[in-house]
Amino acid sequence: MEKKADRAVVLGAGIAGLLAARALSGRYRRVTLVDRDDLHGPAEPRTAVPQGLHIHALLARGQQALEELFPGLTGELAAAGAPVGDFGANVSWYFSGRMMRRTSTGLVCVAAGRPLLEHTIRARVHALPQVTVRDGTDVVGLEAPDPSRITGVRVRSRRPGSPEEVLPADLVVDATGRGSRTPRLLAELGYGTVRQERVAMDLTYTTCDFEGPLDPDPIGEDIALVAVATPVMPRGAIFARLPDRYSLSLTGLLGDRPPTDHAGFLAYAATLPVPEIHRAVRKAVPLGEPATFRFPASVRRRYEELDRLPEGLVVIGDAACVFNPVYAQGMSVAAMEALLLARQVAEGPLSPRRFMADVAALTDAPWEMAVGADLGFPGVQGLRTADVRMGNSYLPKLQGAAAVDPELSTAFLRAAGLIDPPQALLRPETMARVLSARAA
Repeated sequence: MEKKADRAVVLGAGIAGLLAARALSGRYRRVTLVDRDDLHGPAEPRTAVPQGLHIHALLARGQQALEELFPGLTGELAAAGAPVGDFGANVSWYFSGRMMRRTSTGLVCVAAGRPLLEHTIRARVHALPQVTVRDGTDVVGLEAPDPSRITGVRVRSRRPGSPEEVLPADLVVDATGRGSRTPRLLAELGYGTVRQERVAMDLTYTTCDFEGPLDPDPIGEDIALVAVATPVMPRGAIFARLPDRYSLSLTGLLGDRPPTDHAGFLAYAATLPVPEIHRAVRKAVPLGEPATFRFPASVRRRYEELDRLPEGLVVIGDAACVFNPVYAQGMSVAAMEALLLARQVAEGPLSPRRFMADVAALTDAPWEMAVGADLGFPGVQGLRTADVRMGNSYLPKLQGAAAVDPELSTAFLRAAGLIDPPQALLRPETMARVLSARAA
């Protein structure tokens, strides 16, 4: 058996960082997780994760990837009260006011909420004997005495008067999120500029939690009701049953901002093309004031295009690509990247160039789907290729046909869930079903 590598340091202990630590624990003798927050508290939203107050979802492939990394995790979440069901049978999907036909897809939906999901994963990672947690700690910078290799991380505890120290590392994983400083570091070390792709949709989502039971209750024993924003009806919502409450996130694009006062929140909900949502919450008891979060743009950093990269440094999660959160791709892509990381470190010393190229290939499909959907809204700025225009002409037809054809519901949910590639929706048999359903 090949000797294990010695030391790895993961920067950021959000979902991507936790999953990276799990992936590295099979290869490295010591894995250190560094985060500025206190990571030993209860299952609550963290200061460093302002989006944690809002509804989070795992896509089908994300749930599968997490089960590969943490066998039994879905059952553990269910035991903690998280509703678990089928993406096609237990979630109501509405497009332009029409519901897709319900059907059993075999794709597992887990409505844990971000705090419970992260808390449960964190407990699993903290229990790994190879992992050490350095919470309440700021990252000062990276050690690179030779620009060709990163050899460690400079950190400082947030306790007053704490000195700076160096954590030596054979591998550093940047999972610090959208505020990652790696592009600037690489430029300073002479590696050039990391090209960024940016699609600005100026998304705002505002969330309010409610006590149950609801009267009327459009969810019942199911998991969620999702009114997907479309160019025809650009306001959207996710209404979910969580372990101890109901949660409603309202979304608006291009400066349309769901209000944060309760009366305004309800008035906005009344404009949705699915009236069941407003009827359910108009008399429900709110668990506090609505919270809002703004997301200006999706950003993809093209590390794979650089001619060279330093040894000992890779980037994952939002630090590599920030997706529009309404498509729920971020956590699932991070889980897929963690599996990729686990496979490659198991093969021997990690090649940053190979890894970042494979991350880019893994990101292509979800990026194509999210950006293509956003560019369907006329006010969103970006390059509308022939493929984008064709997709934004075809997908509404497929979604409309799925209102009567459960096979199309399954096909759409498999692609949206990152199980099948987007091109699967263009298979001749699928396109034929779209045409026949619309002609009926």
